[in-house]
Amino acid sequence: MTKWQKSDWRNKPRVQMPEYTDKAALEAVEARLAQYPPLVFAGEARKLKEKLAAASKGEAFLLQGGDCAESFAEFSAVTIRDTFKVLLQMAIVLTYGAKVPVVKVGRMAGQFAKPRSAPTEIVNGVELPSYRGDIINGFEFTEAARTPDPNRMLEAYTQAAASLNLLRAFSKGGYADIHRVHSWTLGFTDREEAEKYREMASRISDTLDFMSAAGINSETASTMATVDFFTSHEALLLEYEEALARVDSTTGTMIAGSGHMIWIGDRTRQPDGAHVEFARGVQNPIGLKCGPSMTADDLKLLTDKLNPENEPGRLTLIARFGAGKVGEHLPRLIRAVRETGANVLWTCDPMHGNTIKSATGYKTRPFDNVLREVQEFFAVHKAEGTIPGGVHFEMTGKDVTECTGGVRAVTEEDLSDRYHTACDPRLNATQALELAFLVAEELGDRRQETRRAVL
Repeated sequence: MTKWQKSDWRNKPRVQMPEYTDKAALEAVEARLAQYPPLVFAGEARKLKEKLAAASKGEAFLLQGGDCAESFAEFSAVTIRDTFKVLLQMAIVLTYGAKVPVVKVGRMAGQFAKPRSAPTEIVNGVELPSYRGDIINGFEFTEAARTPDPNRMLEAYTQAAASLNLLRAFSKGGYADIHRVHSWTLGFTDREEAEKYREMASRISDTLDFMSAAGINSETASTMATVDFFTSHEALLLEYEEALARVDSTTGTMIAGSGHMIWIGDRTRQPDGAHVEFARGVQNPIGLKCGPSMTADDLKLLTDKLNPENEPGRLTLIARFGAGKVGEHLPRLIRAVRETGANVLWTCDPMHGNTIKSATGYKTRPFDNVLREVQEFFAVHKAEGTIPGGVHFEMTGKDVTECTGGVRAVTEEDLSDRYHTACDPRLNATQALELAFLVAEELGDRRQETRRAVL
């Protein structure tokens, strides 16, 4: 690894990345970004790695969630606050179910680029480059907007820095007080349609009341009023990633300064490709999306490349197969990892394999399919004797209508009401919190089974 350089990816095959026509402008932007402060610091990334190592052993649980693709146009303090708020609500519910700390990681402050299934799209006979996220090009279907512009990286950096500043303030400034967060959740369970979750919410209330009576409250224990919150994104645009990579003065190794955790997508995980080459050299926690086309041999090779020291907490495998397909693919990958003895954290992304096109023409994800994939993920790990260590959701704090189902019963006819995503459909705040209750039930059942096995 001492021979690795952060620019080595440029000598590898690249996919899902734009071709910039103005090379001089690109080089100028890269040079400018290289002078900017990193967005995150090495000590924060190491702290996250420690927490993910605990999750890989069943001593914590990872909740990773946020936007499909962050938008320049929709950027606001309210948007950040609302998504952060729902993630905290979900975390409390999951903590109660799992009885272990929940590691909170947002798809925020950097999730600006998206891989696409085709390089171009045709509308009314006009063919233009596909929209690849605001850091690369614009959503409007015009030649000017769809032409990749390197200056967008500077705007992405500015938005990410502002987002991180606000997230740090929220997480340490009292907004994350556990009693405040749970009061928001009680508002959800007070609704008639959410009655089935009221009992668990009441048990959480009783637990908090007992702790307060015992003298454990926000005034006596800082952990009741603050949280550790980390950011993550898909490291797709490598010019941006390289420009923000820095040498950690403590260890002398490289850190991706763009976010605490970066991941490699299912479309960019070629073992000899550019994205794997960049990720293998930085010390951040790395995520690896594992879809149906992932082979056992490739997974073995990738775990070795991305985590050659077999460091706990370094590598998170994010399973994304689709409801009804988990049993076909996950067991063989679990066994491949077991054969190598690799230290990994297994998490479930039940979103990307469950995208369908509705009769009304909208891309959507049925809530029941999302839940089913999570349940299948837990069932496979139970059968294999391994640890289901986390979940990964595309969600928002907004009251959007992009995924069907849930207690609010969003129908296909409702999708047009508030369909705001520029890429993939997201769970809204109500659906995300409902899913947290259902996952908490799965975690509670697993904990009870483990306890009975010990006794």
